[in-house]
Amino acid sequence: MSEDVADSSGAERRREAQRAAARRRRLDEVFGTTMPEQTSDDVDATGPDAGGRGDTWLREQVPPHHGG
Repeated sequence: MSEDVADSSGAERRREAQRAAARRRRLDEVFGTTMPEQTSDDVDATGPDAGGRGDTWLREQVPPHHGG
């Protein structure tokens, strides 16, 4: 009898995993993948693609009434 319980709980886990995977696929179909493969945190800010828009650019954008 304990084998029947173990088999049914294993089968239930598989069904739940399949339902969860189907849910993820439907969400991906509707909304697409929201996370980029590479974020700005992954990239070296001083590398060749930095473009010179670091802290200097940010400081230049501060409005005068904010003590710029």
